[in-house]
Amino acid sequence: MIPYAASFLSARQAWTRSLAVFALAAAFSSGLPVRAQQASTQVLDDAALKPPAGARVAIVEFSDLQCPACAAANPLLMQAAATYKIPWIRHDLLIPSHNWSRSAAVNARWFDAKSKALGDDYRNQLFANQNSIFNPMMLNQFTHQFAASHGVALPFDLDPQGKIAQAVDADNELGKRTGIRLTPTIFIVTAGPHGSHYVQVTDQTKLFQMIDQAQADTKSAATHTAHK
Repeated sequence: MIPYAASFLSARQAWTRSLAVFALAAAFSSGLPVRAQQASTQVLDDAALKPPAGARVAIVEFSDLQCPACAAANPLLMQAAATYKIPWIRHDLLIPSHNWSRSAAVNARWFDAKSKALGDDYRNQLFANQNSIFNPMMLNQFTHQFAASHGVALPFDLDPQGKIAQAVDADNELGKRTGIRLTPTIFIVTAGPHGSHYVQVTDQTKLFQMIDQAQADTKSAATHTAHK
């Protein structure tokens, strides 16, 4: 993917890029560790790096709900998904040393079953309050407070048969097969007449610019195909 030259940035592109910088600056000022840049991932299997059916462009993220760098990146990803109205596919990649992220991932998927919006809101609120959650007991308190604030009654056991935990573990293995080693790892994925493509967001300040480019590329490819 070829980045836009600064002299050719449209007013919209300049505006959206400034939003990305502002979101990261807010994360820095919050004291959260920010991994604005990271090394490129050696993708081993790109099966997960595709937009959902019917979408031309999407964000694919691999994250851990207890990861501070993931919490710092989350407002930027929320802004991008809302601004561009594109799918945001969130995969669980668990960090073994974290003491409550697997339980949180199970909880999020239980809320997903109620509604995807509710599950995403749980993840977003969890990231926003991550600094105040130190152990599984505090996660449990947070989860009950979240459920009560949304009028949802929690059962004693959210996953009595362990099926949700199995789905989390399967997603974790998918991340490993993909070649993901760091969280968060973020991709912009596209679908076109010649198949799917992906590019990793190694510099978060360029997220909006990269989405602009991806949308332009897929639109151009679709127009070219239509005129054949």
